[in-house]
Amino acid sequence: MSLGYAEKLSFIEDVGNVGMTEHFDPPHVLQEKIERLAMMIKKSKHLVVFTGAGISTSCGIPDFRGPKGIWTLQREGKALPEASLPFHRAMPSLTHMALVALEKAGVLKFLISQNVDGLHLRSGIPREKLAELHGNSFMEACPSCGAEYMRDFEVETIGLKETSRRCSDEKCGAKLKDTVLDWEDALPPKEMDPAEKHCRMADVVLCLGTSLQITPACNLPLKSLRGGGKIVIVNLQKTPKDKKASIVIHGRVDKVVAGVMDLLNLQIPPFVRIDLFQAILTQALSIDKKYVNWTLQIASIHGHRAPLPFVKSVEVSFLDKQDYKAAMLHVQPFRLKRRTMQTKSFELGLKLNFSDGCGCQSVEINIPIDFKVSTDCFNLEEEAELQKLRDTAIQDLCCGQSAVIERKAILTPKSEVTIYAIVTNIVQHGKTSKALADSLSNGNVKRRRESLNGTGTSRKRSKAHTRKVRS
Repeated sequence: MSLGYAEKLSFIEDVGNVGMTEHFDPPHVLQEKIERLAMMIKKSKHLVVFTGAGISTSCGIPDFRGPKGIWTLQREGKALPEASLPFHRAMPSLTHMALVALEKAGVLKFLISQNVDGLHLRSGIPREKLAELHGNSFMEACPSCGAEYMRDFEVETIGLKETSRRCSDEKCGAKLKDTVLDWEDALPPKEMDPAEKHCRMADVVLCLGTSLQITPACNLPLKSLRGGGKIVIVNLQKTPKDKKASIVIHGRVDKVVAGVMDLLNLQIPPFVRIDLFQAILTQALSIDKKYVNWTLQIASIHGHRAPLPFVKSVEVSFLDKQDYKAAMLHVQPFRLKRRTMQTKSFELGLKLNFSDGCGCQSVEINIPIDFKVSTDCFNLEEEAELQKLRDTAIQDLCCGQSAVIERKAILTPKSEVTIYAIVTNIVQHGKTSKALADSLSNGNVKRRRESLNGTGTSRKRSKAHTRKVRS
């Protein structure tokens, strides 16, 4: 899944040491180090976490320098690993979600990442507490006003190049650029400056899943030493900074973090992914005014021409009009054109069939059609509505729930635009954390209460519904 990113990078001969031997601490040593790390975090006043590709390998994203890393295999002349699911459907790991819990608990003060997979932002880490040093494959930025746009599709370019979209601010409208650095690009001050500031303030810098080879990023944790801070490195391979660390832990990141969270008695929250789309109904009277020529388009909220990667096809049916012909839309943009009697209102049934990597196969949504200019327009507080969806998904332990979060009318051409939110994945780490901690302990690990049952992505299907919303 990081394959596309690696292929877009300019070619260079020296990518650092690759294919290094992995080391595993014996169970009793690993447990002792986890307990020391948990105590350091508990006492910490300013914890900073520094992450690399190793925290995303359990998400199905290959690393670069490991035994089966992209650059390791390239150097050996071997075939590159195949992605287990599309890059845009990668889900945050146990470690990603544990960092969210630490931030919400006020323990984690700042997070620095060398990854471009966007999983820290998707997991729920606030943007103002995150420095993405090498960019984000799903982020576009406006070079004029500084606005950032997180996409549900991978941006097509890297190297800070212009993309095909523009800033949506009416006062700006400048061409957007991708945010992912190529080899020759300097680290952006917007990311580097706060990263340096927080490393200087840190009493603990926890390095997770990074070989600490890429400069200047790899030197950031060292800035904590001048103020008496300590460095902890969790990585399966040795790093050039090991001698500077107070603790070096050779263990899988998820296992180490799971053990630490149990000792801190902190629950790892589930990850709930919510995707958005817009249904656009455009209409015009025929010349004799007996019929309505109308078009329904199912489109990305990022623009009519932007891809809608989580939808594979759309089935359209007329629920109360048996004489109207149903349709199957296979090709994006999903668009249906019809002519019907002006006096007849009806209800459309939409079945959105999801692409690979979603936690359920489809969702069904009903849309009433009456060809009147809608007076039921609203723009709800998006984050509040999304949180309601998350809470419902966690309670139901499955995905497929949907809600309308915005509806607006456009007079010319006569159109109605409705934005829907759908829960497309839920991943729980409740039992995973406990199981990993148990495997590392000899019965002395403090056990935390479990609020959720099961692990992994729910495959249960629920009857999708559109909640009534306030006008």
